[in-house]
Amino acid sequence: MQQEQFTVKNVKCGGCVSNIQKGLGSQPGVNAVEVEQASGKVTVSGEQLQRAQLSQILSQLGYPEA
Repeated sequence: MQQEQFTVKNVKCGGCVSNIQKGLGSQPGVNAVEVEQASGKVTVSGEQLQRAQLSQILSQLGYPEA
């Protein structure tokens, strides 16, 4: 299993955490998405993950990398 980690901006509430989990969790190959609200740390686990694509999705959701 592969993991990609990101530190993102604008994670302010449980709704933000849910948006990130839904947005990334629906992508092909993604098995799990963990979000730490306090630090903005996002860990994505899965197979054949493409970091650039995941980063772009985070930005489109309103959570660009810090």
